[in-house]
Amino acid sequence: MTKCGYIALIGEPNAGKSTLLNAIVGAKLAIVTHKVQTTRTRIRGIALEGDAQMIFIDTPGLFKPRRGLDRAMVSAAWSGAEEADVVGLLIEANRGLTDGVQLILDRLKEIKSGAPVLLLINKIDKVKAEKLLELSQKLNDAFPFADTYMISAEHGHGLPKLRKDLAEKMPEDVWLYPEDQIADMPIRMIAAEITREKLMLRLHEELPYQLTVENEKWEDRKDGSIRIDQLIYVSRDGHKGIVLGKGGETIKAVSQAARAEITEFLGQTVHLFLQVKVDEKWMASAERFENMGLDIKASK
Repeated sequence: MTKCGYIALIGEPNAGKSTLLNAIVGAKLAIVTHKVQTTRTRIRGIALEGDAQMIFIDTPGLFKPRRGLDRAMVSAAWSGAEEADVVGLLIEANRGLTDGVQLILDRLKEIKSGAPVLLLINKIDKVKAEKLLELSQKLNDAFPFADTYMISAEHGHGLPKLRKDLAEKMPEDVWLYPEDQIADMPIRMIAAEITREKLMLRLHEELPYQLTVENEKWEDRKDGSIRIDQLIYVSRDGHKGIVLGKGGETIKAVSQAARAEITEFLGQTVHLFLQVKVDEKWMASAERFENMGLDIKASK
């Protein structure tokens, strides 16, 4: 009998959820940057372990929402937790039991799904062993976790055992995806997310995450290459100049970095063309919320 189930990864922004997803799936599906709140949608990565198919939901980081997009992101995260067969709460070891983590624990106590909640203490290489044990005890006193794992998503420490144990917790069911499929998000969306990541990394603190990337045109050429035209939407005229950079230097560097990674991901030559457009209301667009897998009603 095969097994198949959903695993929701939740936690504060930058706890390492996207890094963990990418490490377990074995491919880069989610944005990983130093900036918080970069994951916007519930990205589903698919991994196999023995006879189990595990569908990981990398949720947006849980934080106190201030705007419509924020509220929709937080709603998506809790929705993923409520629908999962297993919930994994990632805690950054060097931050410990913060006020934000306490709010998450309080909310978890209200969820009646019955799914086991695992404590995943991440970035253990940054904290001494005795501090880790103290943190583990403190967190388990605050919430009845089913199991505790000490991991480093970046370096792979503890991940083989975590994979094995998660597979054992999956319910008996048929596989929902083909054996070679690693994600249920379209390849074109992944390409747009790769470009958005390069923008985040290049812009640092100059521009918040008030931008989005969309594919305008995707052309498979006869020579086996792909032409991709993408639009970068920003909410203010001043932001457009920041994205372009002096003499177009920033947009050129972003294009080169994104093209290289998309080419590697697709295994095909990619010709990438980027344009920047100003749309003051892009963060209130129902269609864009839908494309991100977010519920616009949750943003109200």
